[in-house]
Amino acid sequence: MIVVTTERVPGYRVVEVKGLARGGVVMATHLGRDIIAGFRNLVGGEVKEYTEMMAKAREIALQRMIENAEGMGANAVIGMRFMTSNVGQRMAEVYAFGTAVVVERE
Repeated sequence: MIVVTTERVPGYRVVEVKGLARGGVVMATHLGRDIIAGFRNLVGGEVKEYTEMMAKAREIALQRMIENAEGMGANAVIGMRFMTSNVGQRMAEVYAFGTAVVVERE
């Protein structure tokens, strides 16, 4: 599966548009991570526990989007984007989306 943030894939042409490919995940923090993050917040700097959690969430959302595109018969996703939003006090949603297409080499 080719996934790009651009509207074109160099060396390929779009021969069919399948539709919107999407995948999302809601990740919640846990007490241990929150306590460590709280201590880090006191001294400033990166909160590595949350950085790692969000990186994992992006990867899950990306894989789910790819599975969705494959289910439509696509072999590429163009215009791929991530969106993040708070769902609750200790939860965040990460959503990956793009246009599922069929591409062929030029």
